[in-house]
Amino acid sequence: MTKILSRTDCGNSPKMEFLKQFNIAFAEGNVIFLKEGVTDDIIWNIIGDRKIEGRANFVKALEELQSLKASELMIDQILSHGKKGVVNGWMIMENGKKYAFSDFYFFQDAKGEKIKAITSYCIEV
Repeated sequence: MTKILSRTDCGNSPKMEFLKQFNIAFAEGNVIFLKEGVTDDIIWNIIGDRKIEGRANFVKALEELQSLKASELMIDQILSHGKKGVVNGWMIMENGKKYAFSDFYFFQDAKGEKIKAITSYCIEV
């Protein structure tokens, strides 16, 4: 079970709450939730690693990451405006490694129902 910590109160912002749940799903390996939250033509640009295009490739990449389980997720900030959103924080993996991350999200529309693109920065600390 992943321990979830958040310094951000999403208040009454549905888009910010969605981004919080999306990051929790990532930490917990909930591929079904993540798959349903993106468009068919999703682009995930993992800076310094690779660029993933399309929902099928997105799911395949998530399944490859299944062996890397997070024991703790800390969300420091969630911001959103219009079609854009940002989440940053850190994760401690079950193997003890700690990573700081910042993800930039671009939604299909201003309602924020589906993610069209993600740019991820992740470093081991």
